[in-house]
Amino acid sequence: MAEKVITIADSITVGELAEVLNLPVTTLVGELFKNGIAATINQRIDFETATIIVEELGLDVELQKRDASSATPERRVLNISDKAVERPPIVAVMGHVDHGKTSLLDAIMGQKVVDGEAGGITQHISAYKTIRANRSITLLDTPGHEAFAALRQHGAALTDVVIIVVAADDGVKPQTVEAIRFARSANAKIVVAINKMDKETANPQLVKTQLASEHGLNPEEWGGDVVMVEVSAMTGANIDKLLDMVLLVADVEELKADVDVPAQGLVIESHMETGRGAVVGLLVEQGLLRPGMFMVAGTAFGKVRTLHDFAGKTIKEAGPSTPVTVSGFKELPQFGDTFKIVKSEKEARAISVESRIERERNAASTNVTSGDLLKMMTQKNEAADFNVIVKADVQGSLTSVIDSLRLIETGGQVALHIVGSGVGNITENDVRLAADGKTVIYGFNVDLSPAVKRLATRERAEVRLYRIIYELLDDAKASMEALLAPEVVETELGRLKVKGVFRTLKDQVIAGGEVLSGKIVKDVRVRAKRGDEIIGEADVTSVQRQQQEAKEVFEGEMCGLSLKTERKLVLEEGDILEFFTRELVTRTL
Repeated sequence: MAEKVITIADSITVGELAEVLNLPVTTLVGELFKNGIAATINQRIDFETATIIVEELGLDVELQKRDASSATPERRVLNISDKAVERPPIVAVMGHVDHGKTSLLDAIMGQKVVDGEAGGITQHISAYKTIRANRSITLLDTPGHEAFAALRQHGAALTDVVIIVVAADDGVKPQTVEAIRFARSANAKIVVAINKMDKETANPQLVKTQLASEHGLNPEEWGGDVVMVEVSAMTGANIDKLLDMVLLVADVEELKADVDVPAQGLVIESHMETGRGAVVGLLVEQGLLRPGMFMVAGTAFGKVRTLHDFAGKTIKEAGPSTPVTVSGFKELPQFGDTFKIVKSEKEARAISVESRIERERNAASTNVTSGDLLKMMTQKNEAADFNVIVKADVQGSLTSVIDSLRLIETGGQVALHIVGSGVGNITENDVRLAADGKTVIYGFNVDLSPAVKRLATRERAEVRLYRIIYELLDDAKASMEALLAPEVVETELGRLKVKGVFRTLKDQVIAGGEVLSGKIVKDVRVRAKRGDEIIGEADVTSVQRQQQEAKEVFEGEMCGLSLKTERKLVLEEGDILEFFTRELVTRTL
């Protein structure tokens, strides 16, 4: 009997299954590939396939299919006591790329958040806090590019309310649909912000119709239960109304949390800073977090050395629904890890060791049979190798970049090897590791110091810096394609039946015959067949019709041929000649 039972729907994405199983996405993708399924993080698989994969991984887990009539699964909920107090709502801002999520936050916060985002695309989750009618609201800005699907899913799971931003001039798009799914899977309340109402082409009625008819989000004014507010991040129109509606929806939920318990919450980002060490963004869900407390998150532990609010101001304590930045972890925790406060460093260390053992056990749970090993060795011998080192600004971005690189479809033609990774700027050690000339260093939202740059030039190490993830992925895909050997492509032109052979020399054959199909031209390749046997190949140097040079001879016509051969070719009457071109074509992934 499995010690853990997990209920899922009749279909689930690879990313969602990895989340509920607490496994790396790449582990599931690899297992699916071994079973003949080339899947990506957002691809849906049915319940039966998910069950088979869990069994193949040897996990002590039993999957059960959720009754279609049952309620949507609830988001992560903490137990609260009768002494619990009201807490601010946690609101995620989600939607399709370029629909104005971060611009909307600009309007709410009164600051140019988007100016700090490369290409106007949020690269990791950022947390803010605003005040409306003397009440606090915590806001999470989630990434917009498809490579950050896992981050967006975590963003929805952290929240009480999801503001789904839809551009009034663009309508519902793929990431809009994904945001709706994430919000529903987390059982978060949905508020729709129909943005860009300042545009002349704005059509809010079309957006409402798409959401209602295709996705079951019915506006309140149409008798539904979903609040939809027409706003403009550019002019600030209806921003206050949007926040009022968020608070109204939150009031219905009666959000509460305990403050007289050990602090607990989630890691929303982490990175290394010179002089400060591990700097970690946390979202407090219950209790009060203060400097000097011992904390543990996943495999990382430490003592709260500094405590700052979202604006970088030093604070003495942080209560429920508060985003904070702390220093004091001895290593970087992973994005999405649960953090909690414990009584001593000894207890924190023991919990972190236990977590590390559990993660190593999960990572090693993929059993490779001898047949699998042979298959992998064969693929490795046939595949080109692409070695990369990845450095990123925060842990969440590093995970997304690595997962996205591993999900680039190569059909087994290129083997990607992550030979090094980490959070922080590119170092001399990274350059030395890539000094073999066969390794590319990718830096995402990080810098290259003059000294490291000089070393990279001297060692001829390839360093590529990017601020936008899809540009990094495009570069990686192009680099992988460059490693592919060109493909030989043959194009059949025509067939001829030999009616007579007039001369056979060591390197030349002169013959004639009838064109059976297609056309015959000179300066192409010809393959000679006797029955099913190929007896040789040659180049067509001349084509004659009625004893005159001809450019083309078509089906049903007679012609003479002069062939140049590499070795002696003896043709007989009745042999078939197949005419074709052969060229090298650059392969793509």
